[in-house]
Amino acid sequence: MRYDDSPQPSESAEPPTSATPADPAGRPWYARRSTLVVGIAALAPACLAGWVLVQVLTGAGTGAGSASGSASGSGSASGSGSGHTARHDAKAAAAPTAPDEDPAESPAKTPAKGPLTGKTVVVDPGHNTGNFKHTDEIEQQVDIGTNLKECDTTGTTTNSGYMEAEFTFDVSLRLRAALEAQGAKVVLTHEGDRPWGPCIDERARIGNEAKADAVVSVHADGVSAGNRGYHVILPARVKGGDADTSPIVGPSRNLGERIASNFARTTGSDPANYLGSGTGLVVRDDLGGLNLSTRPKVFIECGNMRDAKDAAQLTSPEWRQKAAQGIADGIVAFLGG
Repeated sequence: MRYDDSPQPSESAEPPTSATPADPAGRPWYARRSTLVVGIAALAPACLAGWVLVQVLTGAGTGAGSASGSASGSGSASGSGSGHTARHDAKAAAAPTAPDEDPAESPAKTPAKGPLTGKTVVVDPGHNTGNFKHTDEIEQQVDIGTNLKECDTTGTTTNSGYMEAEFTFDVSLRLRAALEAQGAKVVLTHEGDRPWGPCIDERARIGNEAKADAVVSVHADGVSAGNRGYHVILPARVKGGDADTSPIVGPSRNLGERIASNFARTTGSDPANYLGSGTGLVVRDDLGGLNLSTRPKVFIECGNMRDAKDAAQLTSPEWRQKAAQGIADGIVAFLGG
């Protein structure tokens, strides 16, 4: 059967036509056709490889061309082309997704919401650990309305040397955290970064200027061993000079009573056995921090640092956390209850 209309080979001396090349071996046309097919088949992969290389080098094609480039990963072309693309794609896949907004423009962390939202509380960590080294400064006299008094004092220590100022600052930080969790804005009279002080008149002024809804000054007592328990100091009715406690006597007593009851419940401590007639409440007119306050304010003496049993509690981080929580609960009861 004839496969096409090409002329048959001739044995004459005439040169072959241009359409059919001469075959020196004299092979039949179908044998020559087989050789041609084999040659074309051999050239096809090389042509395909060349096309792929062009596609890779020019970046053409994102469909089959990209697939072909990836399939030729072991070749030198893929090393300079598709292999780089694959590494780039892998890196891009591993990279974290970019945020939808610029962090610098993102809103500030939302304050906690709670019963004290919109309220301001000033916490006054009694004394300062640096006061011992600045006795000249803290002994300067300041006007507390009724008379002159030392700017501040050193505070006391346990028999082992744990300072009252260390205790008050630790409890104050815990108290701040507890109050902020209830939505309050909390201001400390100092952040532990001052070499001494502040003076008692400045402590009062900080609460006044903050327009605090409540102010608590944190302390621990330093009387003889055997005297145990907590007590809350309330402002007496005082008027003289810059001191006028008349507007705050009532609300300060309410604040003090709430703190005393919650402090006892949370810590398990008893009211002081050496003053206050077992009520845990004491009224004083000689404390500048109270006399000069225009905001509801109390002091709390959390225990006696000179008594071994009380000192064991005061030096315990777990107990200090309870103390802070008890004070916070009292403030919540006063402001939000």
